[in-house]
Amino acid sequence: METKEITMPTKYDPQSIEQGRYEWWLKGKFFEAKDDQNKQPYTIVIPPPNVTGRLHLGHAWDTTLQDILTRMKRMQGYDVLWLPGMDHAGIATQAKVEEKLRSEGKSRYDLGREKFVEETWKWKEEYASHIREQWSKIGLGLDYSRERFTLDEGLSKAVREVFVSLYKKGLIYRGEYIINWDPSTKTALSDIEVIHKDVQGAFYHMKYPLTDGSGHIEIATTRPETMLGDTAVAVHPEDDRYKHLIGKTVTLPIVGREIPIVGDDYVDMEFGSGAVKITPAHDPNDFEIGNRHNLERVLVMNEDGTMNNKADKYTGLDRFECRKQIVKDLQDQGILFKIEEHMHSVGHSERSGAVVEPYLSTQWFVKMQPLADKAIELQSKEEKVNFVPERFENTYMRWMENIRDWCISRQLWWGHRIPAWYHKETGEVYVAHEAPEDIENWEQDKDVLDTWFSSALWPFSTMGWPDTESADFKRYYPTDCLVTGYDIIFFWVSRMIFQGLEFTDQRPFKDVLIHGLVRDAEGRKMSKSLGNGVDPMDVVDKYGADSLRYFLSTGSSPGHDLRFSIDKVEATWNFANKIWNASRFALMNMDGLTFEEIDLTGEKSVADKWILTRLNETIETVTRLSDRYEFGEVGRVLYNFIWDDFCDWYIEMAKLPLYGDDEAAKKTTRSILAYVLDNTMRLLHPFMPFITEEIWQNLPHSGESITIAEWPKAQAEFTDQQASNEMKLLVEIIRSVRNSRAEVNTPMSKKIKMILKAKDQDVLSTLEKNLKFIERFCNPEELTAALDPETPEKAMTSIVTGVEIILPLEGLINIEEEVARLQKEWEKLNNEVERVQKKLSNEGFIKKAPEKVIEEEKEKEKDYSEKRAAVEARIKELKGE
Repeated sequence: METKEITMPTKYDPQSIEQGRYEWWLKGKFFEAKDDQNKQPYTIVIPPPNVTGRLHLGHAWDTTLQDILTRMKRMQGYDVLWLPGMDHAGIATQAKVEEKLRSEGKSRYDLGREKFVEETWKWKEEYASHIREQWSKIGLGLDYSRERFTLDEGLSKAVREVFVSLYKKGLIYRGEYIINWDPSTKTALSDIEVIHKDVQGAFYHMKYPLTDGSGHIEIATTRPETMLGDTAVAVHPEDDRYKHLIGKTVTLPIVGREIPIVGDDYVDMEFGSGAVKITPAHDPNDFEIGNRHNLERVLVMNEDGTMNNKADKYTGLDRFECRKQIVKDLQDQGILFKIEEHMHSVGHSERSGAVVEPYLSTQWFVKMQPLADKAIELQSKEEKVNFVPERFENTYMRWMENIRDWCISRQLWWGHRIPAWYHKETGEVYVAHEAPEDIENWEQDKDVLDTWFSSALWPFSTMGWPDTESADFKRYYPTDCLVTGYDIIFFWVSRMIFQGLEFTDQRPFKDVLIHGLVRDAEGRKMSKSLGNGVDPMDVVDKYGADSLRYFLSTGSSPGHDLRFSIDKVEATWNFANKIWNASRFALMNMDGLTFEEIDLTGEKSVADKWILTRLNETIETVTRLSDRYEFGEVGRVLYNFIWDDFCDWYIEMAKLPLYGDDEAAKKTTRSILAYVLDNTMRLLHPFMPFITEEIWQNLPHSGESITIAEWPKAQAEFTDQQASNEMKLLVEIIRSVRNSRAEVNTPMSKKIKMILKAKDQDVLSTLEKNLKFIERFCNPEELTAALDPETPEKAMTSIVTGVEIILPLEGLINIEEEVARLQKEWEKLNNEVERVQKKLSNEGFIKKAPEKVIEEEKEKEKDYSEKRAAVEARIKELKGE
């Protein structure tokens, strides 16, 4: 093989190394699922972003976690499908397009339905290309050959199939109900699209006069404008204050309509006056009471939140303006006698922010109980959906167990049109995949389906369902892992589960990995109003995709929120820079080593054996933690191995043979550098794909791309526990000498005498074998290692496992200060001894703890006791005792 030319610039510049790399990956088709029957499939479907705008940090976090999983699984030999796609996002996208039209002085009605939908498709194309561009900048390994959109023909077919099927089973029905109405976008909302906020409001206390003139009955309301639609007053049938009034009537003020007093168990006798006004067309509880008592439903409001022609003289007023007027008029008439300030929870539209109006409307609903029961039952089986962390299963189950029917119709133009037609003369309803043949006699329902209706089918509709013979459906469904935020467990996760069960008889995914929200450095939610939002693309432009990805994926544990900190992104950039510089040093010293020339059979130093052992441990730990989705811990393990073990220790120690005259040692060191760096880049690749590919392409390797290189495996023959212990001792000695020098301001450049007193022959042999490393890192003028060396009186002493380090620093130390320092050291060691002894004398610990753990604690006790004894002896020596 030809000698590889090193093309790594001296300075780490993420922009230049990321430039063009993604296109190279796509050209190589490394991310495309290969339908390789020799491999096990592994599938993730992307939570489809809305085509309403650019991606935010939450998307970057969510997709980075998926990219880590799919890159890792691809390297582990799976046939990976990571399917991309986008959501049409009905209300949100229509609102954006209408906003754009308003800025041009137009409305959707000026365009008409067909032209408006055309405009929205143009919007979709523009924003879909922005999203793809952002995916590429973050480096997402997506299979674009299978990209889907919730309004594409295949998915629309799946939506119609599900609607018609549920309708035929009696699980979709049309009915008049009180729904959540958004007067701003003029559409129904499901319960979970309503955000409840505490708002300062008022209780308005009124007296409704009894029609027979015998008195009045007191009621209170927070929405006096709805009184125009009152059709009864309700009291509890057991309430002694009012039960004699049941059957009588009151005259509704302003309107003059006579309405009955009814008895109903729903009324709380203890709350307020114990009597309530009933407005069946404007309150869900009143609607139910109205049904029980056969009350008329009087709707007094238009869809845009203005009062309609049943609102008497208030017709045409906005609902809140009407409230002001009606309050004034009722006060003038002496009907309204008290206004009491009241903080209460008011529903707001998640999309438009408008105050939601409970509103009587004919809508389409999904009957949820039978679907929810199946989903609940699944969680008691072995093939249940596994939530990570587990606590989110309770969140999911609580919602499923308290399910309400789902209002699925939306009064929009952008979305899946409801496949229902009404006969123009008979009013007959026809539900089917296609329009009736005599279409001129039928009119299609004008409404579209809730966005979540199509999103709920995403794991299987994207695979070709309802064609159950589709190659992708048969091979890649059900999927393996869904990665999403805890904020859409109700909206999306739960709906995918019950629809997946209903239509495929399988869970749609094996695991659900839940992450939190990205917050600012102070823990606040990112929002436009606070101005604390961060565009992930700005971070990529400054620090590179790898730095952002590593920070996002390792900055928190599953299920927890992530605080965004630019300082931490900068620290990650420093980490990448360290990797770059260390790799460049290693590559520049490989002397043209080819893949075939890598040879790990030569004689190895303690440092060589130790780094190979540490690599094995890192491979096993990273693989184990990744399988448990603990990427924060993975990040810590990789950081410690790369920064501390490889860069700070091994590379420094490797300089001895690399700069020496022993050719065999040079060759072994170069081979180990190449082997360790190659494996480290593979471990790091899912987190930092760009820098690892760049370095790997410069390494001696036998492959096309690191994206399809094999995931590292620990090699048992390279684990050497003795070498690890020896290296641990060397590191302890070197660190201790550095600390001692720092305490007495003696720089590393100044040569000093060093005496190492070994506790036994084994330790002494280790020291003698590795004196070259101690000399290299401690810079001694004279170095003595012995079992019982002569020790000067004026010296600094430090104790490490098995060795007493004596530094004769005549004139540099104060005996009293040294005794005081050693006294503190003794106290610290004594505390450790007492702590371990307390643990070992605890019967509960001894009974429950594994044998290995107990042995480790006994080893610690021995080690701390020996160190304490050595410090004690040195104190006595200095004191002349």
